[in-house]
Amino acid sequence: MSKDGSRRLSAVSDIVTLLDRPLYAIPSVDRLLALTPGTARRWIDGYMRSGRMYPPVIRIESTGDEVVTWGEFVEARLLSEYRAAGVPLARMRPAIEKLRETFNTMYPLARSHPFVAGRELVLKAQESVRLDHGLLLVVIRNDQLVLTDRANSFVSSADFTGDEGIVERLRPVSRIAEVVIDPLRQFGEPVVRSVRTEIIAEQVRAGESIDAIVESYELSRSQVEAAIQYELVRESPDTIAA
Repeated sequence: MSKDGSRRLSAVSDIVTLLDRPLYAIPSVDRLLALTPGTARRWIDGYMRSGRMYPPVIRIESTGDEVVTWGEFVEARLLSEYRAAGVPLARMRPAIEKLRETFNTMYPLARSHPFVAGRELVLKAQESVRLDHGLLLVVIRNDQLVLTDRANSFVSSADFTGDEGIVERLRPVSRIAEVVIDPLRQFGEPVVRSVRTEIIAEQVRAGESIDAIVESYELSRSQVEAAIQYELVRESPDTIAA
């Protein structure tokens, strides 16, 4: 990225938004997204191997900062859709850099525009960096620009808000729709309605029945079962597709 581009992004990032909100420690991202330990660190802040530094996919450069913003978490959630693509996710980095410049924002993939009105720009960005087929966000089908299945799964898991289309809530596992993460509630921990999933799981482990939990928290049975299912996924990282 050029120095002028970096300055523009710096100016944008001076405006504190929900996406800039510091929220998690890096290891918590692995826990919340059911990733193999260490995965989030490689994606967000890069890593060192055999004396060589590998740059991050999500951050502009490695900072050593252990605190993850909501915007960084959202983009890690997108990457989690691609972890089984058979292509190293580090190859997504040039595309994300290009999208930062194209949309003039620090977190291009944590906003709705690239996935809705900006699909043509995304296509051009992908083509310009020769993004691997398994990592594509947008493709042409029947003469129309459409999201790939993985990108669509991410978009379906996100709730966008405001003129900027910022992700305000997120489902950490796409197929478990009732479990959501809201950065402004319950310290960003996964919940069903307003009850943390880990609390429900602890009660189940202690021998509490599902019916009793339903009654105690005034939840539906499907909400309680969704919380349990999500917690089981977290206990077996990367073994169940998001």
